[in-house]
Amino acid sequence: MASVPIAGSRFVIIGGGSLVGSATAGELLDAGAAEVRLFDNFSMGAESAVAHLKDHPRLKIIRGDVMRMSDLLAALEGADGALLLAAYMTLNMDRDPWGGLDVNIRGVQNALEASVARGVRKVVFASSNAVYGYGPGIKGDLVEGTPFYSEGAPPAAIIYGATKIIGEQLCRTYTAKRGLPHVVLRYSTVYGERQHHRAANALYIIETLEKLSRGEPPEIFGDGSETKHFVYVGDLARANRMAFESAASNVAVNCSGPAPVTTRQLVELVTELAGGGPAPSFVGETAGKVRLTSGGAFRIAHEKAFSAIGWRPEVDMREGLSRLIKWLKEGNA
Repeated sequence: MASVPIAGSRFVIIGGGSLVGSATAGELLDAGAAEVRLFDNFSMGAESAVAHLKDHPRLKIIRGDVMRMSDLLAALEGADGALLLAAYMTLNMDRDPWGGLDVNIRGVQNALEASVARGVRKVVFASSNAVYGYGPGIKGDLVEGTPFYSEGAPPAAIIYGATKIIGEQLCRTYTAKRGLPHVVLRYSTVYGERQHHRAANALYIIETLEKLSRGEPPEIFGDGSETKHFVYVGDLARANRMAFESAASNVAVNCSGPAPVTTRQLVELVTELAGGGPAPSFVGETAGKVRLTSGGAFRIAHEKAFSAIGWRPEVDMREGLSRLIKWLKEGNA
């Protein structure tokens, strides 16, 4: 059986010093995990994301690097499950593609190899809806068999998506050849409390809030019809837990929020929840700015996640943004 019950088990979250890592740690600890180890080199300055957990008696923070096998082997000793989160996202891939390729490909292979060596019972790999690419070919329902589109998209975004495709195939290889069970979760853009500034679309929420706080009009690129997909971090933490608990293996599923949102709808909702503000300013393309354009209306279908691991999203954008804004107003930014 590929199922790993949470209660009494030990988990390592590789890339744990992050929004998703901290939320998942809390989810696993609340479900009775014997120990949760957060493994990170903190190169992205993410100590603040896990500060609220650092004194938990069943949580251990380990400073290490996915490019060093010895670090991974030490962290994974005695572990039952490993969540593979460590990755360069598009903005960092744009700044340092060489480092991004190392971490997103060789780092994943290192983590899988170390998991086999340490007898880990199951891994969950954090993939992305970037595996479908970007551009005018992206439309309608995006299901797990949708092909990769790259025409006209920024190189960093395509490189990022391609590394996630490779990461998924490495997981499949280790299941087939080494007997290591895995589940791939293709995350939409994650947002919520302890929001970081690393993801292009999540950053757009923060930029909009910051402009409103200064009394400035938020910016909408194009006509505001561009589709964006978000998933609340608490829903995603639950998906990670359920992927370990389920008997599923060798499967990849989408983890998206209840519904897509257009850029205009997002800005209007953020403005409303922030207490009002200036009308948005419609602007043209900004040279040199990495933005993940979709090209048209589409929906990231998450029905397969329910059939595979029993998961569906529960928190819609209004509720999730309300929680994020409340957290920011309490001085937690």
